[in-house]
Amino acid sequence: MSVLIKTVAEHWEFVSPLVRKPKSEDDYDCLVRAVDELLEITGDDESHPLMSLVDIIGDWIEEWDHTHHPMAQASGEEVLGYMMREHGLTQSDLPGVGTQSVVSEILSGKRKLNLRQIRWLAERFNVPIDVFT
Repeated sequence: MSVLIKTVAEHWEFVSPLVRKPKSEDDYDCLVRAVDELLEITGDDESHPLMSLVDIIGDWIEEWDHTHHPMAQASGEEVLGYMMREHGLTQSDLPGVGTQSVVSEILSGKRKLNLRQIRWLAERFNVPIDVFT
């Protein structure tokens, strides 16, 4: 038996919870806590030896989230509201969408974005058109 395998075998009961994909929410929660602790240790040091473990566990967490905690797709109108808040814009700051009252109706859900408005917003915020569709 190699020294590496012997060392792994001696420490396996302590390491094993961190080196397997989650099979339950409890496993998932354990891995999330572990990544948080590992990131406290590694900080911003991408060359830290534990970063490879962070990457592996992070991939498993992402896979679990994608399967078990899917995110709802935001509507174009919701994205518009978010972008306005992030950029500190008012309804009057978007003439390419329409008047202040048109923007208000879009944000309140009374009106949908049309293709012309979507194209203008994509150019205004420098994002792909599908962000607003």
